[in-house]
Amino acid sequence: MSLQADIIQIINDVLMLDGQTTEFDSDTGLLGSIPEFDSIAVVSLVTALEEEFGCAFDDDELNADVFATIGSLTKVVEQKLG
Repeated sequence: MSLQADIIQIINDVLMLDGQTTEFDSDTGLLGSIPEFDSIAVVSLVTALEEEFGCAFDDDELNADVFATIGSLTKVVEQKLG
């Protein structure tokens, strides 16, 4: 599985979307596009990403641009993983 596919699965799990993410791709909007994707979901998603990939996000790294789309989130995680 690709990193993006892993991230989509984590989003599906965190937001409890029951498989609705099958149509998600790099252009799929997150913040402001998915009703379930609120500030609490952001915290839960960041925690899940940190646990899954063994990385840490600083608060100043996390902004609306990071969570604009699946692609923008994947890019940030890729940078974290080096």
